[in-house]
This record gives sequence, structure tokens and C-alpha cells, in this order.
Amino acid sequence: MTSKPLKQIHLAAHFPGVNNTTVWSDPEAGSHIEFSSFAHFARTAERARFDFLFLAEGLRLREQGGKIYDLDVVGRPDTFTVLAALAAVTEHLGLAGTINSTFNEPYEVARQFASLDHLSGGRAAWNVVTSWDAFTGENFRRGGFLAQEERYVRAQEFLATAGELFDSWQGDEILADQATGTFLRDAKAGSFVHTGRHFDIHGQFNVPRSPQGRPVIFQAGDSEEGREFAASSADAIFSRYATLEAGQAFYTDVKNRLAKYGRHHDQLKILPAASFVLGDTDAEAEELAHEVRRQQVSGATALKHLEFVWNRDLSAYDPDGPLPDIDPDPGEHTIARGRAQVRMYRDPLATAREWRERAAANNWSIRDLVIEMGNRQNFVGSPATVARTVNDYVQADAADGFILVPHITPTGLDVFADKVVPLLQEQGVFRTEYEGTTLRDHLGLNHPDDVHAEPVAS
Repeated sequence: MTSKPLKQIHLAAHFPGVNNTTVWSDPEAGSHIEFSSFAHFARTAERARFDFLFLAEGLRLREQGGKIYDLDVVGRPDTFTVLAALAAVTEHLGLAGTINSTFNEPYEVARQFASLDHLSGGRAAWNVVTSWDAFTGENFRRGGFLAQEERYVRAQEFLATAGELFDSWQGDEILADQATGTFLRDAKAGSFVHTGRHFDIHGQFNVPRSPQGRPVIFQAGDSEEGREFAASSADAIFSRYATLEAGQAFYTDVKNRLAKYGRHHDQLKILPAASFVLGDTDAEAEELAHEVRRQQVSGATALKHLEFVWNRDLSAYDPDGPLPDIDPDPGEHTIARGRAQVRMYRDPLATAREWRERAAANNWSIRDLVIEMGNRQNFVGSPATVARTVNDYVQADAADGFILVPHITPTGLDVFADKVVPLLQEQGVFRTEYEGTTLRDHLGLNHPDDVHAEPVAS
């Protein structure tokens, strides 16, 4: 009986900005907007032979109770500007950016990604996201016109239209014959026509075919529509599941959807986000992890998070005391504007009941509850323990790899690169050198022109 070959692990790094993971108040934390922070983070990821660096993006500062949410504020530089700058200080690392399909236009986004792919030598990736709320839409001319049920419809057409623009160049049109003065073989290179429900455009796309043909496509939705969107169109999907069993269930569900779109099992990578805390021993790491979570969830932060569900001002409550005995206001979510978490709690009354029961059973305060209910996968332990756990998840088909989210920026990735990655390399489950030049190479994905090829080894 032959044993199953070991899967190769994919690792990436998320520069988080300021959020509920980042401890921006830690003395070791640096700027979240200066380029030196991005450069340090990217160079660390590249020396560890990671697949890519990932940038999230917020189109508006979030609010709570009508005020800027000052526990989670950062000036977020433009994604394309940062990634283009990072292309100049890295050679192999993939560069993944989050760009919204609700408040942008296909021609503009396709042009920017094709340009980034050229500038980086084939390392561009696009995390396709939608915006669901009029709050974000207020920044844009069309405001909040797009109904929530329409957002994936527009996103699907947006991505398809961008694909038509990428494919409007075949790759052999530039002759550049200096002797004859002929630059293009075909004067109609880049011509496109698209007529659809959301876009009616025609013209000529002005960026020739880039090294990857198209950027690698990422998707982050977990809804039924999101899973179908990923199965039909994405190269990788971000999973949010924190346990082995839940990760395996998600992995199996999404991978099983590929066949109806004529896709192979390996043509979609599943990459959960994961935070980590390392110590010399497991016990030391557990102690450090407790400290980190207390840093991440201050008393004020705990109350703010509880307001996501209660939709009420809870500032008068003691974060180290019991949960409120009043029920949530099940009306429109107006307390925490622009935060995705408010959509996670479809039935706030039921959520409040469940949380009260759990808090009572475990003698948790408000702050304890918020800390314990955090659903991000954490790897906590010595380097050997974390390396073993990461590998166990991947070999058990709960993931194809992980997008690591350190709690200190920009130096928090260094310890993982220095202490865990060498152990994974020794086990033969992570590369010691880059074997290709593009992000598609790193992820084991075929070039879009090789539509009938078997997936490359990853």
C-alpha cells in the first residue's frame, strides 16, 4: 500500500494595518503607513520563501456611535501604490491587493493589475471583494444604490469583464521591428466589446498581455454565493474556520464545487488566516498568548465589540462585569457603521442568549467572552509545536496553507520566518528556494493560456 504523498504547504503574510489582531500600542509596533514598515514586512516574507504578501483595504474609516472608531484606525495607503513600490524591493514575493468590485470600474482595475503584473515580473494577485453598505457608498457617486443581493452579480460580471480586457491581447502583437518601423502586428490589438447588465463598454485595452496573462484571483466570501463565486472564478479562497473539523468541512465543500465548472481539485487553494504566538516552550507560548489577547482586547475594545451585537451604547457597563441584562436592539445596525462583523450576527437576540449562557457557564466577564469568542485560528506553542500543527492541518485537508497575521507590525513575522519555517523545510513540506518566477508558479497554478493542462505540482 502506497502512502499519500506529502502536500507542500503554502504560506503568505498579511500586513494587517490596525484591527482587532494588531497590538498597535505595543512598544515594538511601528508605523502602519510609512513605506519602511511595508518594505521590512515584505523582505521578511521573501527571505522565508513565502508565496505572497497580502494587503487588505478599507474604503472608509469605520465609525461607532457616530464617531470614528479610534481603537481601530489607520490611514490606509492606496493598494496599487504600495504594491508597485514593493515590487521594486522584492524579486520573488507575490503581491496581492484587495480591490473592490462595487465601487470601481473594470477597465481601470484591469489596467492597474496588468501594469502591476508587468512591473513585478508576474507577481500580481487580486482579492476581489464587494461592499454591502451605503455607508461605504457615500464616498462614491453611486452611493449605496447596489442592493446586497446584487453585489455578487456585479462582482461576477466585473471579474468576467476584466478577464475579457486581460485577454484582449494575445501576447504576440508587439513586433517592434526597428528596421521597418512596424510596432504592432495587429492594429486592432486590445479591442474589446462588452455589453451586460452592469457594464456596457467598448474600445481598446492599452496594456499588453502581462507575464501571468491575468492576476491570480483571490476571494474571501463565506456565504453560499461567495463559495460558488470562488469555485467558478477564483484561484484561492480565504477560509475563516478555526478548528480542524470545521476547516475540513469547508475544504471538502468548496473543492467539491469545482467539477461543475470544469476545474481540477488543485486549481483552487484554500488559505485560512492565522495568528500565532511563539515561545521557547509550549507553556511560555500559552502565557504570552494570554498577554497578547489581553492587549488585543482592552476593556474599551470589549465593550465596542459587544455593541456589534447589542446595537446599543454599552459604555456605562463594566467590561470586567457580567453581560448586559437588556436585550439587543434588533433594528438597523447603526452603532458600528462599515464593520463586517455586524453581518455575522443575523439574529442578535439569539446570539445574546447564547453568549449569556456561555458566559454564565464559564464565569466569564464581558472582556473574557470577547477574548474567548475570537474565531481566528491561532497557532500557539514552541516552534516545533507550531510547525507540527501547521503541517497537520494541511496534510489533513483542512487547508492548503495559511495567511499569517502577526500581532506586531512590521517585525512580528520575523520570529516565524526564523524559527518555524526552517522546521517545515526540514520536514520536506515547504520550499527552500523559489522554483519559479511568478506567483502562479509559487501556488502551483497553470497560466490562463494553458486551459487544458493538468495542474502543475505545488
